[in-house]
Amino acid sequence: MDETQAISIAVDEYAVGAFIGYLLLLVGIGIYSSRFSSEGISEFFIGGRQINRFVVALSAVVSGRSAWLLVGVTGMAYAQGASAVWAVMGYVIVELFLFLYYARRLRNFSETYNCITVPDFFAERFNDKNGYLRIALVVVFLIFMVSYVSAQFVAGGKAFASSFGLTQTNGIILTAIIIMGYTVLGGFLAVSLTDMFQAIFMIFALVVLPFIAIWDAGGLPQVLSQLNSMEAGFVDPMAIGFGGLLGFLGIGLGSPGNPHILSRYMSIDDPKQLRWSAVVGTIWNVLMGWGAIFIGLAGRAYFPEVELLPAGDTENLYPALAQEHLHPIIFGIVVASIFAAIMSTADSQLLVAASSVVRDLYDKIIKKGQQITQRKLVLYSRIIVVILVAIALLFSLVAQELVFWLVLFAWAGLGAAVGPTSILALYWKGTTRKGVFAGLITGTVVTIIWYYIPVLKDNLYELIPAFLLSFLATWIVSKFTQTPDNIEEAFVEFEK
Repeated sequence: MDETQAISIAVDEYAVGAFIGYLLLLVGIGIYSSRFSSEGISEFFIGGRQINRFVVALSAVVSGRSAWLLVGVTGMAYAQGASAVWAVMGYVIVELFLFLYYARRLRNFSETYNCITVPDFFAERFNDKNGYLRIALVVVFLIFMVSYVSAQFVAGGKAFASSFGLTQTNGIILTAIIIMGYTVLGGFLAVSLTDMFQAIFMIFALVVLPFIAIWDAGGLPQVLSQLNSMEAGFVDPMAIGFGGLLGFLGIGLGSPGNPHILSRYMSIDDPKQLRWSAVVGTIWNVLMGWGAIFIGLAGRAYFPEVELLPAGDTENLYPALAQEHLHPIIFGIVVASIFAAIMSTADSQLLVAASSVVRDLYDKIIKKGQQITQRKLVLYSRIIVVILVAIALLFSLVAQELVFWLVLFAWAGLGAAVGPTSILALYWKGTTRKGVFAGLITGTVVTIIWYYIPVLKDNLYELIPAFLLSFLATWIVSKFTQTPDNIEEAFVEFEK
């Protein structure tokens, strides 16, 4: 390859055909699921608690990964080397424990008290009669989820631009339309089923591409030797400072606070099957993380200078490397895997945000005590999805942040606000409603302040201090306030 010019990805009709086939599959799933999801908001938002263990396992891990894994982590491994593996290790370990312990307690309680959303859980757990706790949670969700969904649209725009020659703006708009279409049609069932297929696309692309790229370069020893000669310590996982290591591992703290992951635990048909889901989900997480890291390493060997990548952007590495080494049809599948990652997260977040508005604000507060038909609530939910897509689309068109960091900001905000409070609510009888308020406010405010002070942000990922201070605030305020009256009854449900 001529190292004086950046690679340009040409459009191939076979690649486009493979990608269109993938989109038709999604549309078919949306149409298939639309009748079931129209029956009521429980069906629309958590699949009527009838989702099987395999779908839950794949949907939970894939909805949490987003474009951050395929676009962000591959680019980070390209830039920083093997030490990027710690960004993967953090969430793999935490989500294993969530599957094994946290998920069953949440699932048991949510079924007994008919909780459809995460705010439902908090409202029932803390006897939130005036609805203020629901409102606080909805505000937190909307603040960070708009950023999160917008980041997925930006990633889709980049993928379209680097793979099929569209402008990034047109790619962003097209991504938003596709995601909105099948989410509005099929609700949670469509989202979960597409997550399952998307997980298969992702694992295929993330394992096949690095294997072929490394093989073409002469094998793993040759690639590692080349990387070592380029930069000392590049292939050493321990070539990272303590602050960087702590920040990468701390990424996993976001998982118990991201409601699009928690809703998967609430949707499983049999909570006893969550241990089986833990095994499948963890294997999937490890393989996807392994693939992303090795794509970054192999990519650095092929494109030693970032200027050689399309637009000089490390987040274009994945499609650039794929076109270099794969048949156009397989390249189309790789591009589909990028969209699989994007869509599996964006659609889940749209459902969570819509459920917060329709279930937690409209149904439970504005129309409290009134009878509203389930079909009308589903209709309103679909309308809110469209509105949220429009807001996120507008934000994504003006966003200048890298996808990796924009996602990490939203992940941190949700993780720090909801994670500590939900853990304490599930495991400590002394947790109080006022303590949860303190934790939500502390986690949100610390995340935002830390993010916008460079000297703090540059030394430690904002999720870690925000999570710890939120946990501390919840505990301290709870120690000095009154616990709910139904606490013993609630813990009977947790401990089934």
